[in-house]
Amino acid sequence: MAGYKGHLTGATVFGLGYIAVLVYAFSVDAAYRQFSALEQVGYPLLLLVLSLLFGLWPDVDINSKGQRLFYSIFFVTDLFLIVTEQFRVAAYLGLVALLPVLSTHRGWTHTWWAMLLIPSPLLILPYLHVPERPLVGLPFYGAAVAGYMSHIVMDRIS
Repeated sequence: MAGYKGHLTGATVFGLGYIAVLVYAFSVDAAYRQFSALEQVGYPLLLLVLSLLFGLWPDVDINSKGQRLFYSIFFVTDLFLIVTEQFRVAAYLGLVALLPVLSTHRGWTHTWWAMLLIPSPLLILPYLHVPERPLVGLPFYGAAVAGYMSHIVMDRIS
């Protein structure tokens, strides 16, 4: 089983590979060459960060660096939601955050269907909130799936 350093390495390789595919795909069409310098640096960095985060996500079901990172994010987010009186959303986040720790290690968090389902809010929420650009979340979803896939692959080969 790969540790967090192995999973970060795998997620980096998969994430950079995914970014390389996107760069090639977008470089073919001249319409996509109109990105600003900030976008040309910011988007790939964000995609790589998503890949790294989702490369750690499956181990959220055990005491790990990924679990500490994600539960810190959940706590800060939930605290923000409570302070801004968004109690219903805070309750749903709390409920969903409990799900991984109710499972055994390498349970549902290490499945191929979870790899496609867990990052789906990155695809669905932009679709719902920006209907005039329905695929705006697709690159982010792809980066998350690439990172998640790296974790599953690294666990299988180590």
